[in-house]
Amino acid sequence: MSTGPRKATQTSKPEAPRRFVFLLLDKFTMLAFASAIEPLRIANRVIGEPAYTWALAGEGGETATCSNGASFKLDMGLDEIERDDILLVCGGIDVGRAATRGVLNWLRREARRGVTIGGLCTGAYALAKAGLLDGKKATIHWENQDGFLEEFEEVDLTKSVFVMDGNRWTTAGGTSSLDLMLKVIAADHGEDVANTVADQLIYSTIRTDQDTQRLSIPTRIGVRHPKLSQVIQMMEGNIEDPMSPADLAEEVGMSTRQLERLFSRYLNRSPKRYYMELRLQKARNLLMQTDMSVINVALACGFASPSHFSKCYRSHYNTTPYRERGTQGNLPQAPAAGRLSI
Repeated sequence: MSTGPRKATQTSKPEAPRRFVFLLLDKFTMLAFASAIEPLRIANRVIGEPAYTWALAGEGGETATCSNGASFKLDMGLDEIERDDILLVCGGIDVGRAATRGVLNWLRREARRGVTIGGLCTGAYALAKAGLLDGKKATIHWENQDGFLEEFEEVDLTKSVFVMDGNRWTTAGGTSSLDLMLKVIAADHGEDVANTVADQLIYSTIRTDQDTQRLSIPTRIGVRHPKLSQVIQMMEGNIEDPMSPADLAEEVGMSTRQLERLFSRYLNRSPKRYYMELRLQKARNLLMQTDMSVINVALACGFASPSHFSKCYRSHYNTTPYRERGTQGNLPQAPAAGRLSI
């Protein structure tokens, strides 16, 4: 049982408490939000005084509801904030709809005033939609990357857990907000304080912006075979222009028959089938997250014709791409990230 936080060595203590303003978009993800605000609360206990303060903001200024149905009372609406405040946009499901014209205009206005602005989880979509990530490095939850890449070509999207590019911060979602905040706390008050906060949260492995958000291929597939991992990596990197089994086998120094046996033994499917599943998974992401036409989705996933794409899609998902698109409603209103967010 914890006996309370211990005092930790402080280095460069700010002159005044640092305030974070959390913009809670409709259906925001609670985990990403909690992982950002709780380290601030615990840091105050560790330091012994309010080094950080925070306020909850939202369109309308009354309440905001997260994706699990819980509601939060807001402290403010889309009001002007102090230039030294840090504004963090908390996104989640259907962020395209939640990033309204009013929200986007407010973000642009605060950006012009020089405010540091970050996006937690799919909050990066709102920043990109407002044009605040053009020419910047950024990240977003891996399920939303396909749609984000199609819509925001000006953004240098990475697979990092979090990114801090000047006064624009983004996180991949989930507990990645915690890693970002620990880095902020360490910069403000020293590594000892940040490590003590991590200990209080029973968080034993602090990630950096060099860590990627997805598990390694061997961990994901449950198999540690270097050549199998290499082939899967090549497949994932060549979705639009698929490689033949013969070319894949040649790249790793084996015969096509050996490659077939390798996939059959470890993944219980042929290389061709596994590759098809990867392509269809990306196609589904694009159908659900973007307003790309079905034919453009097909081409982006390596299918030469819409009819072949539709046939393969129906065989795997038991529905057609057109019906899949129809179940998502009017996609132009919610074109990119957020639909598959945790």
